[in-house]
Amino acid sequence: MLFSILLAVAASTLAAAHIVISYPGWRGNNLIQNDTFPYGMQWTYPCGGLGVTTNRSYWPTTGGAVAFQPGWFQGHQTAFLYINLGFGTDGPDGGPFNLSFPMVSPFQLLGPSKGPYPGTVCLPQVPLPANMTFNAGDNATIQVVELAQHGASLFSCADITFAEPGDERITKVDESNCFNTTDLGFADIYTITRKELGAAANMTTSGAARLWHRSSTTWSWLGYLPVVAGSLWFLL
Repeated sequence: MLFSILLAVAASTLAAAHIVISYPGWRGNNLIQNDTFPYGMQWTYPCGGLGVTTNRSYWPTTGGAVAFQPGWFQGHQTAFLYINLGFGTDGPDGGPFNLSFPMVSPFQLLGPSKGPYPGTVCLPQVPLPANMTFNAGDNATIQVVELAQHGASLFSCADITFAEPGDERITKVDESNCFNTTDLGFADIYTITRKELGAAANMTTSGAARLWHRSSTTWSWLGYLPVVAGSLWFLL
């Protein structure tokens, strides 16, 4: 089934990577571009244009596996990935109203190319968000966000019902539904401080004026580049 979806997607003109969640059960196929979603469904917050599913997957109250395929369309040789949780059914789409509880630290995906690729990401033990606990029978939604190279975000979700570890209704996790392919790499995301917080607020008026003067002078000089280039072309 997934292979047939991939063939249909490859034939379309939409040029952006998309996610397929393979574990737990995906909310639904939103690899779609139509009149309602001319840019494609997965760009739509919070769950790629799909309302909550009635076919929920059971997932352990102590956390569990999340697996997905991030490169169904072209454009994602690199991307940032986020996995969040929301709970309840009071949102406009029938799912959680708030999906901003991080389950893991964001990380960078390193794909094999900018073209579509079949790689699979498996996180075998995704914990619950910090300081949160759930009981068997509680409903929640796992959100996977893929941040594209150009800054836009893709959203896809899996709706779950919590169950006690060992419950036979929880789909067994093995190499058939949760594995990492060798053509994918990962990197940590970190920051380098360029300016301390409050530095601009403490700057004097004269200091700000010097910065603006330097900046405006630079741009004024750059403005002559087309003229100079045109003159050189004329002399050749």
